[in-house]
Amino acid sequence: MSRKIHFDLVSPEKKLVSEDVHMAVIPGDEGVFGVMAGHCSLVASLSPGVVKLYKDDKGAARKIFIAGGFADVTGAKCSILAEEAIPVEDLDAPKLTQALKDLREDLGLAKEKADQRRIKSQIKLTEAKISAASAA
Repeated sequence: MSRKIHFDLVSPEKKLVSEDVHMAVIPGDEGVFGVMAGHCSLVASLSPGVVKLYKDDKGAARKIFIAGGFADVTGAKCSILAEEAIPVEDLDAPKLTQALKDLREDLGLAKEKADQRRIKSQIKLTEAKISAASAA
């Protein structure tokens, strides 16, 4: 039997995951990294992307999109505090594609630099969600 690591994923709305997993694959700001039992301790900032959770070394991954956040890892536990978290199967690609189109139109109309930066950030996040939905 393989060793497990306890994994928690929390968003501002709720705790999405609290379970033991064989491995978690996490989108860090400096690249994707895997966490298993016995991992060295670290704190990492996270990029928008998909967290993959493996219950064992043979099965398919449970996939959850996160909009960035932080991971706190020890040898026995991995906790993610995410800005937003959505199961990948709940991402609606057609709806997101329309939202992206609307955001690009809004960007063309935005006059203030602060509004342009905010909209560009929303565009980047929406593109990441579309990518996650398409890869599901």
